[in-house]
Amino acid sequence: MTTPDFNQLAQDIKLWASELGFDQVGITDTDLRAEEPKLQAWLDAGYHGSMDYMARHGMMRARPHELLPGTLRVISVRMNYLPFEAGFAATLRDPTLGYISRYALGRDYHKVLRNRLKQLGDRIEARCAELFQGTSDPLGEWRPFVDSAPVLERPLAAKAGLGWVGKHSLLLNESAGSFFFLGELLVSLPLPIDAPVEKEQCGKCVACINICPTGAIVAPYVVDGRRCISYLTIENDGPIPEEFRPLMGNRIYGCDDCQLICPWNRYADASPEPDFSPRASLHRPPLLALWRWSEAEFLKHTEGSPIRRIGYQRWRRNLAVALGNGPANPEVMAALQQALPEAEPMVAEHIEWALAMLARRQDETNKKTRLLIRCIEKGLPDHA
Repeated sequence: MTTPDFNQLAQDIKLWASELGFDQVGITDTDLRAEEPKLQAWLDAGYHGSMDYMARHGMMRARPHELLPGTLRVISVRMNYLPFEAGFAATLRDPTLGYISRYALGRDYHKVLRNRLKQLGDRIEARCAELFQGTSDPLGEWRPFVDSAPVLERPLAAKAGLGWVGKHSLLLNESAGSFFFLGELLVSLPLPIDAPVEKEQCGKCVACINICPTGAIVAPYVVDGRRCISYLTIENDGPIPEEFRPLMGNRIYGCDDCQLICPWNRYADASPEPDFSPRASLHRPPLLALWRWSEAEFLKHTEGSPIRRIGYQRWRRNLAVALGNGPANPEVMAALQQALPEAEPMVAEHIEWALAMLARRQDETNKKTRLLIRCIEKGLPDHA
C-alpha cells in the first residue's frame, strides 16, 4: 500500500471541521513546557481560589500526552458564539435588569462543541480505517475535550495558530476578537502542525486591565480568579466577599467587561448557530422577575443551559447582590424581606446585605428629595 498522505488528511480534517460549524481549526504538538512555570506560579499565588481541581491536576494541564497516553497532536478548534442581538449596553445600563455573560444565553456550549468534536473524530476514524487497511492503525484512542479536562486550551490554541493569549488571559484573534469557544481533539496521528501567530498583538493596550470592575487582572496575562466576577458568580460556592459586592453591579452570571473594552472585538462576528441564540427568559431579564422564580422554575428555564450548574442557591445569592446594587424600589425591598425568613444561611446573608444597601440608598434619596423640597419652598435655585 502507498504511504498515507498526512498532509492531505490534515486538509480533510479542516474541511470536515468547517462543515461541522467550526470557524477555525489548527493542529499542534503537545509540548507546553514553556507554560509550566507560569502555571505553577499562578497556583502558588493561590489565584485559583476554591477551584481545588486546578491544583489537584497540577502540571498534567501542560502535558496532554499524560492525559491521553500516545497523544501526538492536538486538533484545536474555535466556534463563534456572539448572538446577533447581544444587548450589551442596554442591559448593563439598566440596573433593574440582570446581566448574564453572553456565552451563557443559549444552550450549554460544552454539549454543542463536544458533539461536533465527536463527529469530527468519527470522520477521522473512518478515513483512517480506509487508509490503513490491513496494517496497524496509528489513530488508536482519541478523545474530545471542551473545557472539561485538565488541558491548557488557550496556550494549545495559540500554538495551533488560532490567535494569541491577550492580557486578560483569553485567546484573541485578529479577525474574530475573543467571543468564541475552544475545543480540542487529542489524536495519535503524526499530522503536520500549524505555525502559531508570530507575536501577540496587544501592544501597549491595557484597556482590559483598567476596565475590570474588581481589579482581577493583577498584571498583564495574570488573572487573580478570587477577584474575578465570573469566578465569584459561578465557581465560588460560598459567600461573595463583601468588598466585591458593590462592584458587581447587575452582573448575575459571569462578566464580559474585559472583552467588551478590547479593540479587537470590533471584528467579532455574530454566530449563526441557533444553539447560541439567547433564550427569551435570560436575555435582558428583569431582576425582580428572576428573583420570583421558584427552584422548579429555575430548573425549567435553565434546562440545557450552563447556568444550571451553579444551582438555585448560588443563583439566588447572585440575584440578591444585583438587587442590592439597584434602585431602592419598595417592591424589591418587600420581595427580599419576604424571602428572608426561609432563605438558606448563605442566601440570607446576601439578602440582609442587599436590604441594608437599599435602605441606605433610599435614605440618601429621601435626603435629596427633602433638600429639593426645601429649596423649592424657599424659592432657591435647584442644585440638588
